Parts: sequence; structure tokens; C-alpha cells
Amino acid sequence: MRRAICPGSFDPVTNGHLDIFERASQMFDEIIISVFHNPGKDKAMFTMEERVEMLRDATKHIPNARVTCFSGLLNEFCRQEKAPFIVRGLRAFSDFEYEFQRALLIKKIDNNLETVFIMTNANYSFLSSSGIRELATFGGCIHGLVPECVEDRIKSLVISKE
Repeated sequence: MRRAICPGSFDPVTNGHLDIFERASQMFDEIIISVFHNPGKDKAMFTMEERVEMLRDATKHIPNARVTCFSGLLNEFCRQEKAPFIVRGLRAFSDFEYEFQRALLIKKIDNNLETVFIMTNANYSFLSSSGIRELATFGGCIHGLVPECVEDRIKSLVISKE
């Protein structure tokens, strides 16, 4: 069975992420979409549990996708899940530079892991979770940029903070 991990903070998940998951699901028997704790991003909009819940709702149409979360080293999580592939989405050349260095480091740590890069659909090349958070915080329209279930949660959160 070809199993791949799609790791990320997904705070929040965007339609760009969904595009990558859908396309990865065609390449692998199972994709494990995993929310991870990123200590470099302290100001999360949603808890890990909320992100897992939103991802499960947003990906329920992908039959070979499983959503979970983890904290720690990605290579250890891959070993735990028996997943020798890591899927990373790329929007721009700057993403490639960053992700390429990370992939080389992971390969150095565990030679059995392969990173697969999937270019984003051009319709989503401008989309990022941080951009969505900023747009929503200032009352901008996020319709069509995130799954509907996520849009509803973001709107509720923003309204409750007012």
C-alpha cells in the first residue's frame, strides 16, 4: 500500500490545500492529512483539535484520506504510520527553495522517506492560511477561498471576538 503524509498547520485549511489533497489522493492508496504543532507559529486561530475537525469535514469527499494530528519529528510520524512519502504543495519558487531544503534534511535523517512536490492549481497560487487569517480578522470576504464549513467557523470566531 502506497501511503503518504500531507503535513501542515492548516490554520485554517484553504481551497488550495484541498486541491493538493484531492490530487495526492489520486497518486496514493491512502493520504494521511496531519495537523502538526508548529512552534514557529504561536498565534493560531484554531486549536489543533478544531483544525482536525474542520479538515475531517472538508475532506469527507476524499475516500482514501484520513485526518489526524501529531507533535514531534515528521520522520518519526512517517515511520509510525508506515508512510514512506511526504506530500508538499508548492505555490511559488520561494516555496520550492524552502521545501527543497526541508526535503533534503528529512532525506538525510531517513533515507527511506521521499518528498513529493505538487504544484498548486494557478487559481490558488496566491492563497495562504496567514492571508486568510488576516483577511478574516479585518472583515474581508473569504468566500470561495476556504471550504464552506471552514468559512462558517471563521466567521463565528471573528464575530465572537468583536
